[in-house]
Amino acid sequence: MELSTMLSMVDHTLLKPESTWAQIRQICDDAMTYHTATVCIPASYVRRCKAYMAGNPDAVGVCTVIGFPTGYSTTESKVFEAADAVKNGADEIDMVINIGLLKDGRDDEVLAEINAVKAACAGHTLKVIIETCLLTQEEKIRMCDIVSRSDADFIKTSTGFSTAGATFEDVALMQAHMTNGKGIKAAGGIASLADAERFIELGATRLGTSRIVKLVKNEKATGY
Repeated sequence: MELSTMLSMVDHTLLKPESTWAQIRQICDDAMTYHTATVCIPASYVRRCKAYMAGNPDAVGVCTVIGFPTGYSTTESKVFEAADAVKNGADEIDMVINIGLLKDGRDDEVLAEINAVKAACAGHTLKVIIETCLLTQEEKIRMCDIVSRSDADFIKTSTGFSTAGATFEDVALMQAHMTNGKGIKAAGGIASLADAERFIELGATRLGTSRIVKLVKNEKATGY
């Protein structure tokens, strides 16, 4: 696979709570240099990040996270977060589901929350983080069905802040069960270019990672 094609599928990510503006600015610079799909950054930096790249011909989309990383805030809170992020300039939103609702079998409420957040996105892309490492196989398949039936645009494996990140097996499962043209985002722990290529071969159409750009820059590939 052409490296430029792989990079164009990357959400270049920095979500550590201690992230400084200097670090976020570097993420933006790297994303513009290597033409990634987006930068994925904390909501508090969205407005500043958008303004920093404004007018640059290499500017990329700005993505942020909602209900992150636990997913257990109220639907109303997630809706507000999403609307606020879009107002501040976010192009894409990655939301964490309420995992407890899913485990309680309240699938209709999970679906309703996703659609409420998507409505707050005002036409912008919504990715649904299901945190695969905390789910059973049956729950993962149910989430594929829920996201397939929802108004969201992508299903996403992981926050990168729980017990594990993306696995090849989970992306293959998603590819087998997703319908209605939804995208698949693999995120968390993508440690090498070979890993990234394998995720894409298995069906991922977006990669959430900070390591790919670091590898291209010949830096130590640590982090998300």
